[in-house]
Amino acid sequence: MFGRYHTARGAQGCGPASGKFRHGKFEHFGRHMRDGGFRRPKYNVPLNITDNETNFEVHVYAVGFAKDNIKLSVTDDVLYISGTRTISEDDEPNFSRQEFPVKSFERVLSLNGQVEVENISAKQVDGVLIVTLPKTADAQRPAQEIKVD
Repeated sequence: MFGRYHTARGAQGCGPASGKFRHGKFEHFGRHMRDGGFRRPKYNVPLNITDNETNFEVHVYAVGFAKDNIKLSVTDDVLYISGTRTISEDDEPNFSRQEFPVKSFERVLSLNGQVEVENISAKQVDGVLIVTLPKTADAQRPAQEIKVD
């Protein structure tokens, strides 16, 4: 159902990610390791999602990306978060190991009809992009317990 949305779509040096990982109420796509673990595709920034009573809060580790170069959009109930920056060829780092992106990133989250899209807000604090996703009334209802007879 969500197979066409990949976290690495359009990111520098990345092909489409394979597989999917379910975290809470959102669908994430990435690569599964042989031992059953999960690994982010190269050049993707890590994120955390907090499930609060009235909203979800997405914390995106976007250190080094100016807020003017970070874009958020929602299309077909999917949130796209991307960032870009320009580095001159003279200043390109010569990595012996690289674990976070230098030029661009993109993260994609399926909202599954649980977010009031028109009220999404975002701010950047100390290099962390904080996206607040207000829950719909249905998403705020507590889980219903079913009695077993």
